[in-house]
Amino acid sequence: MAAGKILRWGVSNLDTTDLQELVAAGETACAADQVLYNLTRRSLEYNLLPWLADRGMPIMAYSPIEQGRLLNNSKLRKVAASLGATPAQVALAWVLHQGQVIAIPKAGSVAHVQGNRAAAELHLAAGDLAALEAAFPRPGKRLPLEML
Repeated sequence: MAAGKILRWGVSNLDTTDLQELVAAGETACAADQVLYNLTRRSLEYNLLPWLADRGMPIMAYSPIEQGRLLNNSKLRKVAASLGATPAQVALAWVLHQGQVIAIPKAGSVAHVQGNRAAAELHLAAGDLAALEAAFPRPGKRLPLEML
């Protein structure tokens, strides 16, 4: 960094206390925290997401469709059908809807990339968001940061 070759960098799987230590040590160039975040892994909404948002630092959500395990959820499929979208697109759109979130879904083909891209254009109305919240409520308390 002193040579000017690295302007910004990111970290992976650091929770709030870890990031606070990083900042306390004088590191201010961190650009993002890559963490597991999706409809079923929401504990970070209690403190990590707000802490990062206060600092204008995005999270990079890996496994935004839970390695495909979300795709057969009947409630997710119902919301997707009502929107004329796929369950993966709805799950991705929900992650992106959170703000300050960058999703990094897997894509094994051009069609898969195009399907993922379409999620960015998907509008989730209040009713859709309410249905997803009912189907995938965040945990009742903060839990340790999860990883795959």
